Amino acid sequence: MDLKCIFGLVIIVSRVSLSFAQNVNVVIQGSTSVAETDDNFVCATLDWWPTEKCNYNQCPWGKAGLLNLDLKKKVLINAIKAFNSLRIKVGGSLQDQVVYGVGEVKNCPNFMKKEGSLFGFSQGWLLVERWDELNNFFNQTGVKVTFGLNALLGRNESQSEKGLWVGDWNSQNARDFMKFTISRGYKVDSYEFGNQLSAAGMGARVEAEQYGKDVIVLKNMVKELHPEPKTQPKVLGPSGFYDEKWFNSFLEVSGQEVVDGVTRHIYNLGPGDDLNLITKIQDPSYLNQVAQTYRGVFNIVNKFKPFSAGKLSFGGNYALLKTTTFISNPDYYGSLLWHRLMENIVLAVTQESQESNPKKKPGTSIIFVNLLKDSSFDVTLSSYEHHRRNLRSTDAAKPNFEFKSYLHTEEYHLAALGGNIQDTFDISAMDPKLVNASTAISVAAHSIVYETIRDFHAPVCV
Repeated sequence: MDLKCIFGLVIIVSRVSLSFAQNVNVVIQGSTSVAETDDNFVCATLDWWPTEKCNYNQCPWGKAGLLNLDLKKKVLINAIKAFNSLRIKVGGSLQDQVVYGVGEVKNCPNFMKKEGSLFGFSQGWLLVERWDELNNFFNQTGVKVTFGLNALLGRNESQSEKGLWVGDWNSQNARDFMKFTISRGYKVDSYEFGNQLSAAGMGARVEAEQYGKDVIVLKNMVKELHPEPKTQPKVLGPSGFYDEKWFNSFLEVSGQEVVDGVTRHIYNLGPGDDLNLITKIQDPSYLNQVAQTYRGVFNIVNKFKPFSAGKLSFGGNYALLKTTTFISNPDYYGSLLWHRLMENIVLAVTQESQESNPKKKPGTSIIFVNLLKDSSFDVTLSSYEHHRRNLRSTDAAKPNFEFKSYLHTEEYHLAALGGNIQDTFDISAMDPKLVNASTAISVAAHSIVYETIRDFHAPVCV
């Protein structure tokens, strides 16, 4: 059987400019699994924002929005097909203002700037002709579709509490949309209920108890319209910021076997106009602050048993592709290599340093991220073998071998052109460099390295 293992390490050192290479040994605990992901761990978003969307003195979306995106652009098609089944979320901030042009809906204008409205825009609509075009595009690129539903239909903003939307969800437009989608033979892998409506929300919010009751309505509707369990779309939510009390209340009200996946948004780097953005990205201690959120979500998932997910995007200031040319941004390559190389089982690793500071193949992969601008690393690999039956409690597990017995490893090095981490570069074939397994892995400053050992057999993966 194919091995399905991933293990990752971010090399974390102090922010002092050391300007020399450091030797690091990474120990792989092949008998220990610390987590598991699914085959579509990487997910990208196609958003509703129109060209007129501007903030921070920029108008970054161009014609990358769902309603004006050129779906015949070859570079876009190739960028998605390269993933060989990428999960695409159709949604975003304006999804709770989208009306679907089916059933009794006869007239609804396009998104227009409207002062005082949610996010400064009026309602907009999705024409059936555009939905046809999008699905042709989805079929051509082989994506898995997660569709973000409008969860504010039927509600009104509270007169006493700004931003709070009250009342029951009107599910009729969503029902008509699902029936039309089924009649066309279009496949939707999952439906996500609303966007950023949890806790304090983003522009609008819904109380946890109300959201929980409405997601039950959605689940029952999905089961009614898709009676065959094998082809039944999953129900996801709330696709918002994590708040322990809100998430617990919502899941307690909805109960088990209603929500199939808990989704959340994390924007821990702050707004796009932050002058310290690059500094934050390169600061391991700052990036590690998000660990508390992940621990909270992990506990929720263990309690209620759905899976957990996050998101990426194809537009805006954090796009995988340039919104004007569709040429890939650096994050695109990191995401693509992760999708191709990293499999389901996550192995435990430890770091020992001399300083204080297309179809997936069998094998094991590791990612190294060097956030420092003046220091490189030479990394060696070791493996722990845990023979628990024979290991006394007083014994310490020790590395039993290095990877010198393997003929070669496969390395992918990602670095900015000319050392400028804000540069972009064209799509490449990304063929690995074959390296003698007995040599150390060189991780240059401001670079990412993916390392694959095809013949390494981790006991937990068998």
